[in-house]
Formats: sequence, C-alpha cells, structure tokens
Amino acid sequence: MQNISVGQYVKHFQYGCGVIKEYDASRTTIDFDIHGMKKFVTNLMVIEQADGTPPKRKRKKKIATEAGTATMVAGAK
Repeated sequence: MQNISVGQYVKHFQYGCGVIKEYDASRTTIDFDIHGMKKFVTNLMVIEQADGTPPKRKRKKKIATEAGTATMVAGAK
C-alpha cells in the first residue's frame, strides 16, 4: 500500500480494521476497532484499504475528582 493518509480506514491481517491516526516516513499509528492503538514501522507494515466506513466511537469524558485532577472515563454520564 503506497497511498497512506491520516484518517484513512485500513485493514491489517492480525488486528483487523482501524483508522490511521499518525503517519510519517518512519512510524504509523493505527487505532483499531477492537485492539485499540498500535504503532508500526511504516516500511514494514502490511495493510490494505478497508471497505466501508469506521464505526462511531464513544468519546471519553473527563470527571473531576476531589483532588482537582480529571480522570478519563469511557461512557460516563
């Protein structure tokens, strides 16, 4: 695969489908649907363009704690 861009939906033989989050000549970071974020050596990774569109993901919300710090919690209301 030669045409790689941030935001592209791709498929990896081991981790499945994911979205390219960061890309440069040496490293590529992909956020996979099931396996989460993985970082690859760009020249060595084997990916292909995936069919369809990436699934919608819930955003993590910040919850303030008593100590004044924020904690990231998925699906918090």
